[in-house]
Amino acid sequence: GGTMLGSARSAEFETVPGREKAIRNMNARGVDALVVIGGNGSQTGTHCLARMGFPAVGVASTIDNDLVGSDITIGVDTALNIALEAIDRLKTTASSHQRAFLVEVMGRHCGYLALMAAIAGGAEAVLLPEFALEPEALAKELHAAYLRGKPHALVVVAEGAKYNAEKMAAYFRTHPTECGFDLRVTTLGHVQRGGAPWAFDRILATRLGNGATEALARGERDVLVGFVAGEVRATPLAEVVGKQKSLDPSLVAMAGVLAR
Repeated sequence: GGTMLGSARSAEFETVPGREKAIRNMNARGVDALVVIGGNGSQTGTHCLARMGFPAVGVASTIDNDLVGSDITIGVDTALNIALEAIDRLKTTASSHQRAFLVEVMGRHCGYLALMAAIAGGAEAVLLPEFALEPEALAKELHAAYLRGKPHALVVVAEGAKYNAEKMAAYFRTHPTECGFDLRVTTLGHVQRGGAPWAFDRILATRLGNGATEALARGERDVLVGFVAGEVRATPLAEVVGKQKSLDPSLVAMAGVLAR
């Protein structure tokens, strides 16, 4: 969901003078340590503050689930369930009218959310930033589903895919007979980032928050508190910043098999 703390980007913070100003402001307000909740960009800032001597630790939170140092991050489960609810609803109307839906979900650089939604939602195809799928290849997949007698088709599209939902729809507008279905586009957008978090995310956030305060109490700094192998663990931010967790190739392969 959102955050009661508020959130904003700061170009000034990207500079050394800007970070020095931030530290002065925190010192003036009696802030003796900082827990930063966020993804790659936020944790880069955490790392910079800690290297400047301010006690700071990070908590893994991003619906992209691409942070090194945590198997699962806060927000992923809720965003995935919101996407699945939409997919389930679209599946019923798609089946009634023998339509194909391109469902665009978040994921500019990482396709984890799209991949998991495609697997759990029984999609006929998934488009990811990591693996380009040309329009002609998708048309063949959809047409094959049509020939198998499927009453509908669903394609989950990560927003950062080479051909996002709108680009793919533009292709099919000029090739209307290639897929066999009447085509529609639905973009979920920021609805995935709002609303009440699911139970898993509430518990995960509580555990990681508790882990962050315990890490600070032990004198740890410059670490990311994440969930690894079923345990709350602290990973040095030097091992996290500038890296992106890759998709599991076996899951990508499984999505392709299940689609058929």
